[in-house]
Amino acid sequence: MKVDRIYTRNAIGISRGDTLQEAAAAMRRFHVGSLLVFEKSEGRAELVGIVTDRDLVLLAMADGLDAAKVAVEKVMTPVVASVPEGADILEALERMRGAGVRRLLVTTERGDPAGVVAIDDIVDGLAAELASASALMKTEIHREIAEFDGPRAAA
Repeated sequence: MKVDRIYTRNAIGISRGDTLQEAAAAMRRFHVGSLLVFEKSEGRAELVGIVTDRDLVLLAMADGLDAAKVAVEKVMTPVVASVPEGADILEALERMRGAGVRRLLVTTERGDPAGVVAIDDIVDGLAAELASASALMKTEIHREIAEFDGPRAAA
């Protein structure tokens, strides 16, 4: 299975100077667990990091930071691990493991941000694949039983 089948497109972004409170509100409003962090530079937005719900809880709240005053840049991860859209999910898992993260930036062929893939997305995708395989196996078993019972039933 490829990453392009399971990742979240149109990832939500936030400015590095926005507060932790604003980040938490955006995560809540858009029902996401991470935000891409951008900095405006020469008229364009440059990706500078990622902030996650875990960052807000583990780094900000545990340290007693004032969420209304502290900027996202204080708790964000400045280096964003990434994977191309066309990568296999096993490659995405390896990159997550290697970087020690639960989310990866998904990039286009040109390297532009396309979205985010989370470990939850991979688990959901694999679960769907296993459910399909299970349904196929059940169908085959029922077909084989029907074929086996058919000649005996006619006798």
